[in-house]
Amino acid sequence: MKAIRRFTVRPVLPDPLRPLSDLARNLRWSWHAETRDLFQSVDPVAWAACGGDPVRLLGGVRPARLTELAGDRRFLRRLTAAADDLDDYLTGDRWYQNQSDGLPAAVAYFSPEFGITAALPQYSGGLGILAGDHLKAASDLGVPLIGVGLLYRHGYFRQTLSRDGWQQEHYPVLDPNELPLAQLKEADGTPAALSLALPGGRALRARIWLARVGRVPLLLLDSDVEENDLGERGVTDRLYGGGSEHRLLQEMLLGIGGVRAVRTYCRLTGHPEPEVFHTNEGHAGFLGLERIAELCADGLGFDAALEAVRGGTVFTTHTPVPAGIDRFDRELIGRHFGQDAELPGIDVQRILALGMETYPGGEPNLFNMAVMGLRLAQRANGVSLLHGKVSRGMFAGLWPGFDADEVPITSVTNGVHAPTWVAPEVLRIGARQIGAQRAEDALSVGGSERWDSVAGVPDQEVWELRRLLRERLVLEVRDRLRASWRQRGAGDAELGWIDGVLDPDVLTIGFARRVPSYKRLTLMLRDRDRLMELLLHPERPVQVVVAGKAHPADDSGKRLVQELVRFADDPRVRHRIVFLPDYGMAMAQNLYPGCDVWLNNPLRPLEACGTSGMKAALNGCLNLSVLDGWWDEWFQPDFGWAVPTADGAGTDPDRRDDIEAAALYDLLEQRVAPRFYERGRAGLPDRWIQMVRQTLSLLGPKVLAGRMVREYVDRLYVPAAQAHRALTPDTARDLAEWKARVRAAWPGVSVDHVETSATTATAELGTTVGLRVRVGLGDLGPDDVEVQAVSGRVDAEDRITDATVVPLKPTGAPDLDGHRLYEGPLSLDRTGPYGYTVRILPAHRLLASPAELGLVAVPPQDAVTGAGVLLR
Repeated sequence: MKAIRRFTVRPVLPDPLRPLSDLARNLRWSWHAETRDLFQSVDPVAWAACGGDPVRLLGGVRPARLTELAGDRRFLRRLTAAADDLDDYLTGDRWYQNQSDGLPAAVAYFSPEFGITAALPQYSGGLGILAGDHLKAASDLGVPLIGVGLLYRHGYFRQTLSRDGWQQEHYPVLDPNELPLAQLKEADGTPAALSLALPGGRALRARIWLARVGRVPLLLLDSDVEENDLGERGVTDRLYGGGSEHRLLQEMLLGIGGVRAVRTYCRLTGHPEPEVFHTNEGHAGFLGLERIAELCADGLGFDAALEAVRGGTVFTTHTPVPAGIDRFDRELIGRHFGQDAELPGIDVQRILALGMETYPGGEPNLFNMAVMGLRLAQRANGVSLLHGKVSRGMFAGLWPGFDADEVPITSVTNGVHAPTWVAPEVLRIGARQIGAQRAEDALSVGGSERWDSVAGVPDQEVWELRRLLRERLVLEVRDRLRASWRQRGAGDAELGWIDGVLDPDVLTIGFARRVPSYKRLTLMLRDRDRLMELLLHPERPVQVVVAGKAHPADDSGKRLVQELVRFADDPRVRHRIVFLPDYGMAMAQNLYPGCDVWLNNPLRPLEACGTSGMKAALNGCLNLSVLDGWWDEWFQPDFGWAVPTADGAGTDPDRRDDIEAAALYDLLEQRVAPRFYERGRAGLPDRWIQMVRQTLSLLGPKVLAGRMVREYVDRLYVPAAQAHRALTPDTARDLAEWKARVRAAWPGVSVDHVETSATTATAELGTTVGLRVRVGLGDLGPDDVEVQAVSGRVDAEDRITDATVVPLKPTGAPDLDGHRLYEGPLSLDRTGPYGYTVRILPAHRLLASPAELGLVAVPPQDAVTGAGVLLR
């Protein structure tokens, strides 16, 4: 019979064991090995059965066992030590507390998904894992972050395979009471709640769940509450599910509701109010509208409120393709905002103007969440050096008149949280070399350029460690493969062959990620005969472990999965290549350490960063990747191999795949496998071990989430907090009025005449040439603008590259026509074809970038006296 109501019955822990509850409810256990070891010792069999989830463990442990542990002095000593360590971690000063003054009092970090642990399945892929690592690293560093997301009652989905290899999705219901969460409650004990207005007088209500991620509170909004109608209850049903309106309601709840949740949390706990709001991808972009509405309710006008909000906002874009951005029809946006819906105090036309693609090549009737995110943030970044460049080109239309290189989108290359992703055996070697505390600091805080202590680990120990991790992966693969085949309908009698799947002494390649077409899951199948030769080579075989989920609505991605699965089902190769369904954090934590080579072959430059290879590298796994994302930035032959790309404009997609697959096979056959199998005098693969050592010592410090978060603090959070403080209501009002005045007057700004002291078209290196420029400023004054000389090498079409910018100085009063003269030196510091131009930009002390307004004035062709300068 089916129960009509469900309860969660929590265990009553004996008083000596009460600290176990605190340890279980703080997700620091997910990256703290000693705490996990403590929980495992409570009941090793139950710990394995519950997937290493301490909340589930404590919910199922036998009362007799609890009584036994309450009298076990050795266990109680370990429990006290773990509880004291957590208390010290939560309350002691860390990196952030030892920095100079001026840091933000708090930062709110919004993301549609968070991958903290498999016990809290609220992620789909890299974006969520990155967000989880960001929170964990912020906690380790002591950064006062507040995370904000949604609580999806079905998570993303669980993946199984049909008998013929077709992906099937399952959506298990998650009970928040069985998760490491607590409801945020008002002082009187009632659940804290918030509400959004919907068209037709309806409301979308949500409650707030709190997850403790070390020192960082993570607020998760849940619309599955009795006060909602059935449709509204389903808004937070699943991650990236539903149609356009469903997604819009999710993003309104995340952005607008998220700000209200932060205000509630700070009111109830006394946590400092955030000075900086960080939008992780465009899904949370509506947070800026809610903050504008707050300021408007306090009497500030829309334009001034917009400036105040922009100053304290950071926007991170994660997609290198327009198709990856959420876009909504303008009528849908119009229906959900304005007098009859949410944010009635703001004119809906002002809201629409923030997100409409009003630039060349844009769709004028679509509301673009990334465009709104950029317009609502004074600071923006991509997630690798190459992705920053791609993003500047992709969004250049928002800053007309500027070269893509000057578009104000910087980059902070992603990192990964080493304590989460590094195998305990690797951690123990580090602790033996430099001590446990220094090893923990090196992995969590970072800061050093090299981990020289790796050099002291003997080759034999490195190789034995790699073999141990590989063997553990082989055993796990067999268990998962057997479970998968049972789900596909096979009986035990059919599965004897699985005991021979993979070999702990064979070169092991890993490939695991989401399955959009650009990641090219099946590139390795391009020439199946050649792949079979590699897999079955008599002396230098390779074996491949593949995992990945296609989006439930992406049939083309599902066909790629099926194609790979069918190849892996072939009895000739099934002992050498496997596909593991239901890729997630629990699988990944053994997959990364157990592989020798991590394969990544996206279409360049469509991989924004690609952090899975970073996690593998931290475990001594070498990367074999297309030069995209982070690998384009940090690749060295010491760390692995670069797959050549055929991305010329004249190469069609099929031919490109053929060329790049052939290059991949060549690398595996001629360079990767021979190096793995060659042996030196001691019977060890000396050159391979040296690459492992170099990867750990030189690449390891770069790929840390601690390094990433420190960069966010120094380069984005601190300037944003300073801007937030500077933009008081009066200052914000003044800045908004100044921008309006400059925009209105800009048609009257001109460069009328340019001349130089150069008498010929050639000059010697080191020469200084005088520039004299006559400009018209219309209704603006010299304090409103900066006149600049821009110079550098020029290409065949006279475009300036690698430009140097020098401000020019006004001389004297305006002439009778109102024109002004500006002068300055032009230093000819480079040889070869060299050119210059002059431009006028708006200038104000509170602008984060000279390109912020998207306004620039340049000379017409007839305004220049004399030719450009050519150095020989």
